[in-house]
Order: sequence, then C-alpha cells, then structure tokens
Amino acid sequence: MNVELIDRLRQITLVTMDVDGVLTDGGIIYGSDGTEQKRFFAADGLGIGLLGASSIRTAIITGRSYPGTERRAAELGIDFCVQGARDKGAAMLEICSTLNVNQKCVLHIGDDWNDIPAFYHAGITAAPSNAVAEVIRLVDIVTNAAGGNGAVREICMMLLAARESVDDTLAKFLQRVSAIAQTIPG
Repeated sequence: MNVELIDRLRQITLVTMDVDGVLTDGGIIYGSDGTEQKRFFAADGLGIGLLGASSIRTAIITGRSYPGTERRAAELGIDFCVQGARDKGAAMLEICSTLNVNQKCVLHIGDDWNDIPAFYHAGITAAPSNAVAEVIRLVDIVTNAAGGNGAVREICMMLLAARESVDDTLAKFLQRVSAIAQTIPG
C-alpha cells in the first residue's frame, strides 16, 4: 500500500458496503417454499465488529431486499441497513448527512455497476477480486479475496493497519471475550 492511500485510509470514519457479491458470494438460493437464502462469511462479520470497536461506523446499501440482511446487520451492530436502494449514491449521501460525515471520510465496497453512483461520492473505493471488470478499473483497492469469502475482512484489516490500531483493537477484543467467558457457568 502506498503512503498516500494509507493517509486516506486513516481519514475513514464510515464504511458502506453492498451485500450480494460483497458480503455474500453473490449466489441466491430459493428454498422449495420459495424463500430466499444467502450465505454470509463469518470472518467478514468479525472484521465489521472490529471496525465498530475502533469507532468506524458501518452501513449496508443494497439494491435487493432480504430479511436475512436486516438480521445480519443487527447481529453485527451495523449502524445503517438500506435495502431496496435504486440509487446507492443518494443512499450514501443521506447516511453521510444523518451522521454528519464528510464524503471524503467514506469507503464504499461494491462489486457491480449499481455501486458506481456510490463510488462517485466515496473518498475511497474498493471491490472484491471477483467484481466486474468495469468496477475493478474504477476502484482504489481490489482485494485478494472474493466477495463473500473474506473481501470485507481484508478491507477492515487494511483500515485498522492504516490507523496502526490492530494491536489495540485485538487487545480490546480479547478483553471483551475474556469478560464474556467469565460470565459463562463452568
């Protein structure tokens, strides 16, 4: 990572992300009863939790609507979950306004054409390695991992490393885990 990108990563206070192809592998499964199912990657979720521990806010902006997305957002403590967004750029601007966050302080992770409006409003843009070619050409960061397989975690760790807070965040995380473990009857 170059010095200029590290400096820009240090300014990030909000991470917005797509769901299909970013938090999931993009596959959609319909059960025999017609219900939709998606697979979320646990390590991405832990990364999002680490961002929260470092005071970086998070938001989902997705074009689809799926009850499981709302549930996953709640489990991870994601600050905003905007589903059914036809214009992800407008959704991002609304979140920035609500949180009083400068657009330069936003990192958006997306994988397809419908993320491009959000990219135009973000200070830093990122995509999983399996994003469409047009997106890969536009973004600042392309992860080694594919969407739904660690791409979000990779971005989370880059942000923490840029802030030089990986060790501090790990220490806080281990303290929290230890405190929780002490409350479990043995």
